[in-house]
Amino acid sequence: MTATLGTRWDRATFHAELGRWIEAARELEPLVAEEPDASAVRTLLARAYYHSAQLRRAEEQARRLVADRPDDGYAQLLLGRSLQRQGRHDEASAPLRLAAALGVAR
Repeated sequence: MTATLGTRWDRATFHAELGRWIEAARELEPLVAEEPDASAVRTLLARAYYHSAQLRRAEEQARRLVADRPDDGYAQLLLGRSLQRQGRHDEASAPLRLAAALGVAR
């Protein structure tokens, strides 16, 4: 029996709440594939990648979020922090400044 989208989302958020980011990402990857426009799912996947040090993947997801909604301060923050942790400080400065201007704390 295949789990519903809601059940899989619940499992992913459960793992995230416990700080089990790799497990959360495993649950979220197929959800993003099935629902590519679901920004909440993509945001949590970007966070899961970021917190599990999968920084290129976090950057990729954050870039998709920012492309869809440039006014999403949290997506800008995720992008900036992902770039920052990769040592790409010059690239990180613009999204981090924009996140701050949108009211998202660094």
